[in-house]
Amino acid sequence: MTLGAWLGLALILILLLALSGLISAAETAMTGASRARLHQLEREGDRAATRVNRLLGDRESMIGAILLAYNIINILASSLTTSVLGNVFPGALGVAIATASMTVLIVVFAEILPKTVAITRPDGVARFLSWPVYWVVKLLSPVVNVAQWIVRLTLRPFGVKLDMAFDVLAAHEEIKGAIEYHHSEGLVEGRDRQMLGGVLDLSDLTVEQVMVHRKSVLMLDADLPISELIAEALEIGHTRIPLYRENPENIVGVLHARDLMRAMADAGGKVEKIDVAKIMHEPWFIPEATNLKDQLQAFLKTRRHFALVVDEYGALMGLVTLEDILEEIVGEIDDEHDAQAMGVRRQPDGSVHVDGQAPIRDLNRAMDWDLPEDDAVTVAGLVIHEAETIPEPGQTFMFHGHRFQVLRRRNNQITGLKVWPKQDRPA
Repeated sequence: MTLGAWLGLALILILLLALSGLISAAETAMTGASRARLHQLEREGDRAATRVNRLLGDRESMIGAILLAYNIINILASSLTTSVLGNVFPGALGVAIATASMTVLIVVFAEILPKTVAITRPDGVARFLSWPVYWVVKLLSPVVNVAQWIVRLTLRPFGVKLDMAFDVLAAHEEIKGAIEYHHSEGLVEGRDRQMLGGVLDLSDLTVEQVMVHRKSVLMLDADLPISELIAEALEIGHTRIPLYRENPENIVGVLHARDLMRAMADAGGKVEKIDVAKIMHEPWFIPEATNLKDQLQAFLKTRRHFALVVDEYGALMGLVTLEDILEEIVGEIDDEHDAQAMGVRRQPDGSVHVDGQAPIRDLNRAMDWDLPEDDAVTVAGLVIHEAETIPEPGQTFMFHGHRFQVLRRRNNQITGLKVWPKQDRPA
């Protein structure tokens, strides 16, 4: 072969390897690009991001076209090199030299180098290569469609069905996983992690898990003398107070402090003129299985902040407020009239004293633990569930890697516990 022929072969190989490298980079960048960032760029008018999102909308066709083009180019380059070197070197020597040289060139310049660049900046590379990839997909789509049909036909007898539909639950878990990963890398603060996780967890939690239990609900008898009712309402200090008649299960209305004050002003200080039945609101009952996301949307839609929770038999279970749901996102919200919450108190030895009725979720948030929240709502409920009995004060149990010691019990209710972190023991 003449020098010109060798130069021509070298230029053709360089061109083919460059094309192969670009396609390899495109594959890595397209599959590794951030869908969230690309959608945001598309909303800002970035045309390249729009093309990438369209390509990712039919990921199977895109990947098929990229792989087809990649293999065509590499096979063409290898065949050309083998043909030329086979004529220069006798027998199998030419094939061996061609195989070795093309393997090195493809691995280094068409695989490792472009993929490394694409991994470091997947969004930018995907946007930069979106136009050539678009045309590759468009030109090779007929062949890719045939290949996809053959693949589906081959896998069907084995019960494998290829469904590229968007999986909402998978996206939900992907976001949660991203938050946990960035938190572990120190890029997301603990409080931000709890807030972001709280938003995602709303659909997994029910009002039963965050409600104020009926034992702790402060309510008033609607038939009390008005002066006594006003005095007790002021003593309770809540903005909204359930009213009952005959027995606490028979809730007949909800008294709003602002309506009571307005009625007192309209009565000119003569409280005996106030008719509670006219100023109280109709109670809103919701089932205990309602998830927090739906209830939050219901609160916002109806512009109400207070609902009573009932079980399947209509029995009162407790109450939930808009603030209770917001606290699942932002943490405890205290104002100047709230009593200081003392549900979790850290001890010098690393353990914590926990009120029995403290929610497990609050303990997990306060201590960054992972106690299970599926079997019980409160810490006392978790101990009773795991021990399968109501423990006596002084008894100690080991559950989920944590040591629990019962400190106080009133009747059948555990009111105080001491809990040690994992792999820690009391002195």
